[in-house]
Amino acid sequence: MHLFFIVILVLASIVGLTFIVERGLALRWKRVIPPAIEAAAEGCHSASDLPMLVQMCRQNPSPISRLLLASHEHLAWPKDENIAALEIRARYEVVGLERGLVILEIVVGIAPLLGLVGTIYGLILLFGTLGQTGLNDNTTLARGIALALNATLLGLLTAIPSLVAWSYYNKKVETLTVEMETICDEFIRRQYRQKPQA
Repeated sequence: MHLFFIVILVLASIVGLTFIVERGLALRWKRVIPPAIEAAAEGCHSASDLPMLVQMCRQNPSPISRLLLASHEHLAWPKDENIAALEIRARYEVVGLERGLVILEIVVGIAPLLGLVGTIYGLILLFGTLGQTGLNDNTTLARGIALALNATLLGLLTAIPSLVAWSYYNKKVETLTVEMETICDEFIRRQYRQKPQA
């Protein structure tokens, strides 16, 4: 039964490591906000620049590309309606960026608890054995305590990297969201400056 807790903790650490690597690749700045798209959005000052921006966004699919394309599709709408539609699309993109972070949060919460349960179970077995054999066999006592503490150690070794990654990726998603919001806001302001408000 003690092996059961170890196997569960090893599986939790594999899941945590998988999502740490996957989110690390998915949340790279160049993947979310490619420099070419950022430069094209900043250089889009008039309606004549829009085809070039649309082409760049279609060639470089990314969250910011999809937001700029959504905003471009609604340029015929009043500014407030365009912004409202863009906010809905932005929430969808942010949810995509946060995908997998809940798994890391679960690993952070459950790994130490599983380690603690494994430790307690190991100690229960140890003291049950001591009741039968007594304190004459120090080797059995030491091995039992070591097995019990291994579960705690494995739980902490699983939870700590997952906690660090979860905190870092949450902050990174927040930073990327603010940057995308800034780029889209500046794009919309420039486009609606070019035409009279409806």
